[in-house]
Amino acid sequence: MIVFDLKCRKGHIFEAWFRDSASYSDQVATGKVLCPVCGSRKVEKALMAPNVAISETREVAVSGAEKAGEIRSMLKQMRQHVEDNCDYVGTEFPEEARKIHYGEAEKRGIYGETSDEEAKALEDEGVAVQRIPWLPRENS
Repeated sequence: MIVFDLKCRKGHIFEAWFRDSASYSDQVATGKVLCPVCGSRKVEKALMAPNVAISETREVAVSGAEKAGEIRSMLKQMRQHVEDNCDYVGTEFPEEARKIHYGEAEKRGIYGETSDEEAKALEDEGVAVQRIPWLPRENS
């Protein structure tokens, strides 16, 4: 897996994970990469901080637990952003996504549940969908 800092045409910067560089190129070319803030499909790689070596034999490394914590934090932030900015449509997600795609419903961000098969069918129809890992809420 590889992570890139991306920038949309409106200047929003966000991170995205890809299998490899070719996967990034394919997904951008087919419009599958969306800015999580404004939904723009016009994205490009942003400048990223380099990995700085302390010596020839040792690099600065973040422990696996720290990296997992960072990823968990990002996923929590993503969930909060989606909940704050999109409409929850539950199990009606596939139908509502199609209505929006075909202009039968107001264009807006939605989220909900769907099966793997239904998500694939939506993608095959050209309906822009993105499956995201949804962390359960933690009890405080």
